[in-house]
Amino acid sequence: MKQLIDRIKKVEHGFKHIIEVGDSMMGDKAENHFELAKGFLSDQSYQMRMLGTYLLGQLSIKNPAAFRLLETTVAADQNWRVQEMLAKAFDYYCKTIGYEKSLPTIKKWLSNKNPNVKRAVIEGLRIWTSRPYFKENPTVAINLIGEHKEDESEYLRKSVGNSLRDIRKKNRELVDRETSGWNTTNPKIKFVKKLIEK
Repeated sequence: MKQLIDRIKKVEHGFKHIIEVGDSMMGDKAENHFELAKGFLSDQSYQMRMLGTYLLGQLSIKNPAAFRLLETTVAADQNWRVQEMLAKAFDYYCKTIGYEKSLPTIKKWLSNKNPNVKRAVIEGLRIWTSRPYFKENPTVAINLIGEHKEDESEYLRKSVGNSLRDIRKKNRELVDRETSGWNTTNPKIKFVKKLIEK
């Protein structure tokens, strides 16, 4: 395991190497993956925290404690790469459970006060309308994302604008209908609308 860990600490960009090491670890049935993942979350190296996040994502389907750590400890991490891995972990959870069955969880995370939790959903499910359920129900995706157009976090609002711009490429009329009623005198909303129409 030490060789695997040394390998990922040397690579600064991307996710592929983290996922490969994580999959290799998950294949070792003798390991306590949950305890390993928890330990990795407190490592100084963001690569190790990314690995811990990936492992928790894999475990989250059958382990509610792993899922809870994603929503709390991982979402509090200050490193943007760890937050990107959180978005991937959340999408993995929803994809495995089923996007429609995950709706209550999606809504719960979107109501969290931490913008990183909300962003994990909005960014993790991009492109929303290429996902099962949302492909047939684009308005549901548009409404869920659009609710966060005036969030205090610019980081989150960027994700809102980018996600709605993605959807608009194939569902222009639906997105334009949503944004037509927005109060663009509000600078936060104006910022998001500009991103959508970019």
